[in-house]
Amino acid sequence: MAINKLKNFLKNDSEAILICSEVNRRYFTGFPSSDGYLLVTKNDAVLFADSRYIEAAQSSVKNCRAVLLTRVSTEIKEYVKKNGILKIYTERNRISVSTADFLKTAFLPCRVTFSKKLEEIITNAREIKENEETECIKKAQAIAEGAFNHILTFIKPGVTEKQIALELDFYMLSHGAEAVSFETIAVTGSKSSMPHGVPDEAVVKDGDFITMDFGAVYKGYHSDMTRTVAVGNVTDEQKEIYNIVLKAQKNALSVLKSGVSCADADKAARGIIEDAGYGEYFGHGTGHGVGVEIHEEPGLSPRSKQTLKEGNVVTVEPGIYIPGKFGVRIEDMALITEKGYENLTSAPKELIIL
Repeated sequence: MAINKLKNFLKNDSEAILICSEVNRRYFTGFPSSDGYLLVTKNDAVLFADSRYIEAAQSSVKNCRAVLLTRVSTEIKEYVKKNGILKIYTERNRISVSTADFLKTAFLPCRVTFSKKLEEIITNAREIKENEETECIKKAQAIAEGAFNHILTFIKPGVTEKQIALELDFYMLSHGAEAVSFETIAVTGSKSSMPHGVPDEAVVKDGDFITMDFGAVYKGYHSDMTRTVAVGNVTDEQKEIYNIVLKAQKNALSVLKSGVSCADADKAARGIIEDAGYGEYFGHGTGHGVGVEIHEEPGLSPRSKQTLKEGNVVTVEPGIYIPGKFGVRIEDMALITEKGYENLTSAPKELIIL
């Protein structure tokens, strides 16, 4: 259990860890809430939740128990005093300045430390997915792929980008997703050259590329996929660019395995695009980790100093974007294994012309 990694961080019974951020509370307890605190000691773990959440928390939290919170200065401070806790470690990257100022004095004489080492432990724990986590990601991806199959029957000349995005979202939310992973991208024609273009009333026309980047959330875990499809017909240039991106994407996938540097994984895609003469049109990293957040560690980029580990789930998403003309991106998610990878994306990626 991930929560044991927090307990192992503590040296003795006089130390504790306080998790304040929404995403990390859910990661360690399995319970979604907009407020609350998770306090972890060597031998205990308590989610302090207010009256809005306490009933649901008591029936569904994992790896801890739930206690009603009325005021931090009451229940949590009393727990700290009763259990002889002298030092509390807490997150440093995910709390506001005002929260940090509050925590500095909330538990006096107990000292609160904003710990870089704790952040590293949390990051490392979240990087390596356990089987239960990968099953949730697979379910999220299956929902997204259902949406992709559906949208292929929906796209035609005359529909707008916004209609495509809304149709994808509606399908995912009505087929088991608790949320969408991020604001769905659906851009057509010359707007497909914008990697994070915003869908609007632009209308699909014959000869357009349409790039769709979307994902579903299932039990807190995200999926992420991108496909570029064509409508009616394509030019030789469009076909050439598409095939370069596809070759780069497949080449990056082929090198994935535990122990490979993230920079080398990026290079496997980027080198293909650069050799084809389009290096200047690929400005972002080749991929990123995915889990309880849509962007997690590790990152696949030229600047990365990280190494892939068994249990990582990463995207592989090279692209070529020619301003004012069109763009292509193809994205799969891969689970890193000792000997290679498991592709969690089964949707076809050879060029589809609708």
